[in-house]
Amino acid sequence: MIRLIQVQKHYKDFTLNCSLTINPGRIVGLIGPNGSGKSTTFKAILGLIGVEGGAIEVLGKQVAPAPEVDTQKLFEARDREKLGVTFADSGFSGYLTITDVIKIQKAFYISFNEERFLSECKATKLPLKKPIRSFSNGMKAKLKVLAALSHNASLLLLDEPTAGLDVIARDEILTLLRKYMEEDENRAILISSHISGDLEELCDELYMIDNGNVIWHEDTDKLLSDYALLKLTEKQYEALDKTWLLRTRQEDCSIVCLTNEKEFYRENYPDVVIENGGIDDLIYFLVKGARVSGGAL
Repeated sequence: MIRLIQVQKHYKDFTLNCSLTINPGRIVGLIGPNGSGKSTTFKAILGLIGVEGGAIEVLGKQVAPAPEVDTQKLFEARDREKLGVTFADSGFSGYLTITDVIKIQKAFYISFNEERFLSECKATKLPLKKPIRSFSNGMKAKLKVLAALSHNASLLLLDEPTAGLDVIARDEILTLLRKYMEEDENRAILISSHISGDLEELCDELYMIDNGNVIWHEDTDKLLSDYALLKLTEKQYEALDKTWLLRTRQEDCSIVCLTNEKEFYRENYPDVVIENGGIDDLIYFLVKGARVSGGAL
């Protein structure tokens, strides 16, 4: 569905150098700190910015092709019908109503399903004739996602779709995305979010990007089952087999280590305090933690 091969984009103080793959039937999360390159990656995939190197393939066609690529394999405007896109910092004009949005969707998308779009708007209690500027943040977010889902897209690219929303609004959006995937096993989603719980619950796999580079890729199930934090005294740390340590940090009264082999340390070091790790721990330790000599990463 998406393939990026050493895609490069250079700015004055930032360089993107990114490779990733999204296969059919998968929900993939893109994580990382602010300014790490998530939005730049989205814009490159959509052809909204030019790139200086590498290759981008979306739905089997080239977005950033080499000169010798067959023009029939280029990603063109008509191919965008197959994409559903939301950006955190953009949306419909606040002066429009949902009735106006329907007219826009009809004009842009041949496969726009007006009946279903209206049904979903009513189900999520979005007013059809009020101006969008009067909507709450949750209502605006739901409208953007429903618009992205309204024309039978094969691939969704969602940049922070649940940012700033309460737990009920977030759950409604995640439910819409699960329903979208259940309807067709060949669909896929690429999603970024700062809300780790949403990604842990929704995504099949995760890529982490930092300073423009993908530094980590793993199935979400493996993250939740195998990753952990070890809390050690200096004596315990010195005696520890460090083969499966990813990063370490010195804290007030202990040394805390991130590992991707929780059971190894549980079985071999029963006196060590072990806590389950998650996305937030991963980001914190991979960005702020120290590398371990002889460690796993």
